[in-house]
Amino acid sequence: MKCTILHESRGRLRVHVCNVRMTLHRADVLEAYLNHHDAVSKAKVYERTGDVVVYYTGARKDAVAALSTYRFDDPELSALVTSADSRRINQEYQEKMYNLLAGRVLRQLFLPAPLNAAYTVFRSIEFLWKGVCCLWHRKLEVEVLDALSIGVSILRSDFATAGSVMFLLNVGSLLEEWTRKKSLDDLARSMALNVDKVWVRAQGSEVLMPLTKVHPGDEIVVRSGNMIPLDGTVIEGEAMVNQAALTGESMPVRKTIGATVYAGTVVEEGECVLTTRAEGGANRYDKIVAMIEESEKLKSSTENRALVLADRLVPWCLGATVVTYALTRNATRAISCLMVDFSCALKLSMPLAVLSAMRECGASHITVKGGKYLETLSKADTIVFDKTGTLTRATPKVVKVVPFSGCSEREVLQLAACLEEHFPHSMANAVVREAKERGISHEEMHSEVEYIVAHGIASRVSGERVVIGSHHFVFEDEHCTIPEDEREKFDNLEPEYSHLYLAASGHLAGVICIADPLRPEASRVLRALRGLGITNTVMMTGDSERTAAAIARQVGVDQFFAEVLPEDKAAFVQKAKSEGHTVVMIGDGINDSPALSAADVGIAINSGAAIAREIADVTIKADSLEELVILKTIANSLQRRVSANYRFVLTFNSALIALGAMGILQPASSAMLHNLSTIGISLKSMTNLIPEEKTQKTLAEKN
Repeated sequence: MKCTILHESRGRLRVHVCNVRMTLHRADVLEAYLNHHDAVSKAKVYERTGDVVVYYTGARKDAVAALSTYRFDDPELSALVTSADSRRINQEYQEKMYNLLAGRVLRQLFLPAPLNAAYTVFRSIEFLWKGVCCLWHRKLEVEVLDALSIGVSILRSDFATAGSVMFLLNVGSLLEEWTRKKSLDDLARSMALNVDKVWVRAQGSEVLMPLTKVHPGDEIVVRSGNMIPLDGTVIEGEAMVNQAALTGESMPVRKTIGATVYAGTVVEEGECVLTTRAEGGANRYDKIVAMIEESEKLKSSTENRALVLADRLVPWCLGATVVTYALTRNATRAISCLMVDFSCALKLSMPLAVLSAMRECGASHITVKGGKYLETLSKADTIVFDKTGTLTRATPKVVKVVPFSGCSEREVLQLAACLEEHFPHSMANAVVREAKERGISHEEMHSEVEYIVAHGIASRVSGERVVIGSHHFVFEDEHCTIPEDEREKFDNLEPEYSHLYLAASGHLAGVICIADPLRPEASRVLRALRGLGITNTVMMTGDSERTAAAIARQVGVDQFFAEVLPEDKAAFVQKAKSEGHTVVMIGDGINDSPALSAADVGIAINSGAAIAREIADVTIKADSLEELVILKTIANSLQRRVSANYRFVLTFNSALIALGAMGILQPASSAMLHNLSTIGISLKSMTNLIPEEKTQKTLAEKN
């Protein structure tokens, strides 16, 4: 793609695309391509001017390369675009608004008064019918107020007022519909950008590729702990699949060859190969929108209180109208009161504020499954971290192999890699990687493999029972022993490392020392969280007491617990909740699932186990823990915005009713101010809670 740089600053480029007619679809594809690119943190395409604004966090040359290598009208890139079109939504509502305004002006200028009056009466039927339907269903809602104000104006032959009221109501309704659709679409699009990658089997090998490039009939490999990405049929293997998110079943279901599996379910045990039934990108947007609409049922208590109040205030508005007419005998003043209601602003601005906050989270690679979780996060005072993969980078490296019982380093590493190679754990990957780097082959030597979550692996090699895993598993559960003449060597193992213990026939064969570097931003993030209302930070790990203490000192947590099991994490969360704390749990593994489920808000790392992401209420991409600070800041700011909206709507609309009752505001003016205030507060609710410059600065600091 040929383009000219118009302006640039640190981390930002504005370019103009040359010699290409920028259609809506081309703009969408280009924007999706750039937002998927690793060198780009955020991109915005302006189809009218042909300009592109790119924010990047790495090298400038990488961002420029992303632009220069792009080719328009590439069918593969078109798959990156969701089925909805944000630009088309904007264009559609712009045309509707233009038609509405033009029609109003033309009727006022050229239509004779009798015909204009007849048109007004005809258009009023829709509003009057809605009011009658509300009364018929024994509901006293805003439609009744609208019908009364229009009906009374027509009965008084005040067709100008009736026409103005209907015009303003139509403008308000159109803008409300646009703001809601736009918010939903923006949120869905930001979430759809988090494209998953899957292992596709082709010509005897496995290739990792984006989900959007998967076609019907492709063979996908899904292993233990991973999510099934698409509907399909099992053609190889056997797996126990957790379908709770789909069917509500608490127990996993056995899937064998020929069985149907569904997208969004999780393989708990085993592995399988399935053939897909649909395109990787097919219906992705629709499924995300369905999830968002479902999440709207999880409204915060503040939202629900506002919505209930909105309905309860309708009779009071009607009562104010009746009292005004009874005291003044002035129909115009009474109609001015009817023009105002609290329902529109409360019912629109509150959900929009939540949807906007969820969209803003999505832009920072944070997925929130419901408004109530943001409210709970704003109240949270205790946060519990799993260590491995959360406070640490989850890219551990073997730094030392310490043999025991006459074994050599090579034998220990060979046997450990043989056992660990099939299991989805960061430490297992580190062992396999170290064996490969040392040129140690580890052909299959074992049988009867048993993977024990949060403990380790047990198998048999040459008739001997071999186990590898945590201190608790090897020495307490399996009752393995340490050679007495090597006790001092064992006691002198460096505490700053995590340890994997390998034992054969009940005797310690070796210890693999693994360094899992602490995230450099971890201590800074904990300080920031304390400034945002967190009073207790807790670290829980399966590592030994010595290792846990060393990490805890570095990161600065208030409490730490070592050698814990999944049930221990969940028990701590339950205990803290029973003491009146609002608890957030952050984890990434299968063993974190019970605690994530027990917490008031469970946060899963996107790169962790699929079952953890499925159970969690929030997922974060976690290139950096700074995303937790962004999440907590958005949650706190959202609660302040909802409260501010609540106060403004009550104050402003009460003032309009009072001014109408005193005859200061005419009905048309009252309706106009009411609708403008509703639209204004709704648009305000759609703005970012954190200034974009601050978010971009945070993203830059992460890198």
